[in-house]
Amino acid sequence: MEQQAATPAYVIGVDYGTDSVRAVLIDARTGAEKAQAVHHYARWKTLQYCNPARNQFRQHPLDYIEGLEAVVRRVAQQVPAADIRGLAVDTTGSTPGPVNAQGVALGLLPEFAENPNAQFVLWKDHTALDEAAEINHKARTWGGEDYTKFEGGIYSSEWFWAKIMHVLREDSAVAQAAHSWMEHCDWITLLLTGGDLASFKRSRCAAGHKAMWHESWGGLPAEEFLTHLEPKLAGLRARLFTETYTADEVAGRLSQEWAQRLGLTTDTVVAVGSFDAHAGAVAGEIEAYSMVKVMGTSTCDIVVAPTAEVGSHLVAGICGQVDGSVIPGMLGLEAGQSAFGDLLAWFRQILEWPLHNVLSSSKVLTPELQAALRDEMSDTLLVQLSAAAAAVDPAESHVLALDWVNGRRTPDANQALKGAIMNLTMGSGAPQIFRALVEAICYGSKQIVERFEQEGIAIKQVIGIGGVAKKSQFVMQTLADVLNRPIKIAVSEQAPALGSAMYAAVAAGIYPDVLTAQKAMGSGFAETYEPNPARVADYQSRYQQYQAFGQFVEAATLGQSEPVMEPETPAITTA
Repeated sequence: MEQQAATPAYVIGVDYGTDSVRAVLIDARTGAEKAQAVHHYARWKTLQYCNPARNQFRQHPLDYIEGLEAVVRRVAQQVPAADIRGLAVDTTGSTPGPVNAQGVALGLLPEFAENPNAQFVLWKDHTALDEAAEINHKARTWGGEDYTKFEGGIYSSEWFWAKIMHVLREDSAVAQAAHSWMEHCDWITLLLTGGDLASFKRSRCAAGHKAMWHESWGGLPAEEFLTHLEPKLAGLRARLFTETYTADEVAGRLSQEWAQRLGLTTDTVVAVGSFDAHAGAVAGEIEAYSMVKVMGTSTCDIVVAPTAEVGSHLVAGICGQVDGSVIPGMLGLEAGQSAFGDLLAWFRQILEWPLHNVLSSSKVLTPELQAALRDEMSDTLLVQLSAAAAAVDPAESHVLALDWVNGRRTPDANQALKGAIMNLTMGSGAPQIFRALVEAICYGSKQIVERFEQEGIAIKQVIGIGGVAKKSQFVMQTLADVLNRPIKIAVSEQAPALGSAMYAAVAAGIYPDVLTAQKAMGSGFAETYEPNPARVADYQSRYQQYQAFGQFVEAATLGQSEPVMEPETPAITTA
């Protein structure tokens, strides 16, 4: 660790979310935030390259590049460029995209600029359901290593290999042009450093949790297994990577081009990339056997444990256990829900249907008043719903919901599952239904906590970060009551970006390790939600009903010969 001195030392954390990218400029000596900036993706806002009816969600690399320039330049202007020592990037995941031999994303090439299959396949894209099912079946029956065992034993359509298989089968032009594939966090880091694709340092976090990478079998799954999955995967393994690196390591320095584009210098160290939830957990001051819940459109639940204590024990039905994926030297375990804020946003969009489809025919209001009314109602609807739902007496409302509108991530990934609502009566209004949806996402969280503890991983405290944690007292109090545990809320408004800044501070040599950076740069906790004892017993009874309802719906889903994909509304930013 370098000596603490009067010389300034700033770092930048860049966090790519589902709808936007944001950057924070942090004084690494004190942890004080000097500036932040947010940029929404222009093409994504209109769902270009997406087909919600097929659960196809793709993002153009230009959205990422334009956002990167916008936010980093804005925060970097606040201090002298020479004082900015490091930069690190986190992204959603698994969000892989095809690249050529030079590492250029195919979507940036003229011949592929408008091809959805040449763009980055967003985490919530579920077009690879069939491929995920094949991976799970063949991993158990091919006669060799079960490469899913460190991924919770169930491979998801949201992850690396399933998405690649799907695109290769669907698009021969992309299959032929794709020299390799890169996770979003790796590609942005390569872009910034201008490095060589073959020697580039890939993210341990991304590879371990989503690409079945593990040291025990020498890296990625064997070529024989991959070609058994899909002959079109032949040769790809050799064009990917063998080694992986933790997010506190140096990926390189800013290239001349990107130093100019961002207003920085070529002395700026760029750290290895990571996923947003894992970086957020670091900023949330995660420690052994804490669960950090990153709550936005979806959730990621991150737990760390001493590697020696977990040993060779495999935790079933989660999103992977990877040495060093959060804090180097500790085992990172990931779970989550495919819809959290997205479920509430879906209901809001249903209620807003008349505003977008009926109001325009009004003969009473001018177009200007119509637009003003739409904006006003959209801004206040969830606030008003939350207040009304909080006032509902649970004893008088028996509405029960499942939170699977985007499938189930954990425990036991199954993206073919559907959401459902039961016990509706003529007395069931919007507040009762909204309350049931909030309870559903909390019951889904409870299932995850119980799975960890059933598998021998104690959960000693729960920490909340993200948009929902910061904005919705109703959701957080309900969650505390359902879990029957206190929930601490981190202060930082941009926790994943702050976590990336902590990684950058270590890569730049300002701190010797992540734990030291975390202690020096952490922002602490804003408040704690304590469970209401009067609610705990009622919620436990309703939770048992939720579980029974889920078993019924899952059995009905398994009875379908082919899942029918329902149209999905665009996500509304909650983080």
